[in-house]
Amino acid sequence: MNKVYLKKGKEESLCRFHPWVFSGAIARMDEGIAEGELVHVLKSDGGFVAVGHYQIGSIAVRVLSFTDKDITPAFWEERLAAALQVRIVAGMAYNPQNNTYRLVHGEGDFLPGLVIDCYGKTAVMQAHSVGMHICRTDVADALMKVMGGRIENIYYKSETTLPFKAELGQENGFIAGSTPDDIATENGLLFHVDWLRGQKTGFFVDQRDNRSLVEKYAKGRKVLNMFCYTGGFSFYAMRGGAELVHSVDSSEKAISLTNKNVALNFPDNARHKAFCEDAFRYLEKNDNVYDLIILDPPAFAKHRAALHNALKGYTRLNLKALQQIKSGGILFTFSCSQVVTKDHFRNAVFTACAQSGRKVRILHQLHQPADHPINIYHPEGEYLKGLVLYVE
Repeated sequence: MNKVYLKKGKEESLCRFHPWVFSGAIARMDEGIAEGELVHVLKSDGGFVAVGHYQIGSIAVRVLSFTDKDITPAFWEERLAAALQVRIVAGMAYNPQNNTYRLVHGEGDFLPGLVIDCYGKTAVMQAHSVGMHICRTDVADALMKVMGGRIENIYYKSETTLPFKAELGQENGFIAGSTPDDIATENGLLFHVDWLRGQKTGFFVDQRDNRSLVEKYAKGRKVLNMFCYTGGFSFYAMRGGAELVHSVDSSEKAISLTNKNVALNFPDNARHKAFCEDAFRYLEKNDNVYDLIILDPPAFAKHRAALHNALKGYTRLNLKALQQIKSGGILFTFSCSQVVTKDHFRNAVFTACAQSGRKVRILHQLHQPADHPINIYHPEGEYLKGLVLYVE
């Protein structure tokens, strides 16, 4: 196995089990290391530190193990079995009311660069590193063994998640089995999964618990689901007894999928309408209509350079919702940007509240669910944050 040598003292974060080696920490490495190759990471004096996948970029090595072991099929089975056990303990796997959950959450499951979401008998797998892409067949084989027949199909969806400079020519498609069945169940509600063309793996699994909370607050309320995508919050609000639910997204494809998902659960129900429109324009012309608004926008900042503008965007969006919501209204507001910390987001929302001049209370502080675990040694994994506000 080729070797990567660290600069003196640069092993400190790795000794605390942080799973990334940054390019600036490397003193030298063996010649001819290919992107995605397994490498040994060594101290400046040659002592072993870790084994992981090499990648060109600021994160040069993603660590798979801090013990010197071969990355064999048994390794993948062991890690996947451990990930499954977490989901069983959390009550998500093998639950008859819920066949939708994230089985592998990258660094959160000590498998950096790998995401696997389960939708019934189909698993959707994504590689976010060249190393995981190279190992995809071994991972798929291990997944089928660990799941013991509960997964029959594996759809590989990494066309847009791999580094484009790697020029892998990757195409999405089934690497095990095949199925036209795209309907899954979450907490007893049905939805179509667009793993072919949809965002992420086809559904935003990470909002499950927060959708359930919307359901509890929805009774008798007029609900606006802004940036609705597949309509998850909308059909939960309808089951919760909302007086009406309006879903808004700038994508016609998202609106079509929302309407299909609402119809799966509430066919021919006049309480729901969907609109393809810009968020700010829609809010501007709907003053004092809604008493429950959900703001779940796409990531405003995908890298640190965009942080300042992202925070301004969150303030502007929340201010508009605070200005338009009815007195006594409930505002669910989220950020899914990893570079936006909880404090960043809360300060942006605080600024919006202050500018609105309204009395606002925090009822809940929200985060990602248990099937999106945070590796305690990798705090960067805490990406989803949200607030539930009561607005006088």
